Amino acid sequence: MIRIAAALGAASLTLSGCSSPAPEAETEQTAQDQFFASLASHCGKAFAGTLTSTDAVDADFVGAEMVMHVKDCSDEQIAVPFHVKKDDAEWDRSRTWLITRVGDNLRLKHDHRHADGTEDDVTMYGGDTVEDGTASAQHFLVDADSIALFEASDLGASVTNVWTVEVDGADSEAPKYTYQLQRTVAGGADEERLFRVEFDL
Repeated sequence: MIRIAAALGAASLTLSGCSSPAPEAETEQTAQDQFFASLASHCGKAFAGTLTSTDAVDADFVGAEMVMHVKDCSDEQIAVPFHVKKDDAEWDRSRTWLITRVGDNLRLKHDHRHADGTEDDVTMYGGDTVEDGTASAQHFLVDADSIALFEASDLGASVTNVWTVEVDGADSEAPKYTYQLQRTVAGGADEERLFRVEFDL
């Protein structure tokens, strides 16, 4: 009897040791994850766009040719060069939007360079997401480093900047990408400011 019990006990241990582990629960994607994936779905492609805001200060952007290019995509960062050609001038390729994962948030930075590749005096400014946003739209509030840069560069009006980037995935019916800079009196600005460009993806 003792031998039978011992044998049954060993069999029970063997069976429990061979059982398959319970499947791990899938990590739920955040709005930032979904947004980043939607942008990455366009990697390697370039798209034409147009100015859709109407502030008088942006008059020279009206009718200008615009192209954004989604490139240099990694799990942590996506670069989006923004090229503008006004009238008969050469293409201005000085601007690149960088969207980077930072912990649970996303960061937008503006990389401004001269034609020879050297950095502009005012560059790498931007901000981080401060709320979840949605899978198709994220808001970036100006960060402390950028505020210090703006103040040192006599660009005090920019210390209340909020940038919004909207993007639809490549599988959307009519995908678009939108970049927007906004300042509001309610947000502490001396006057309203809106710059918005939209690209048909």
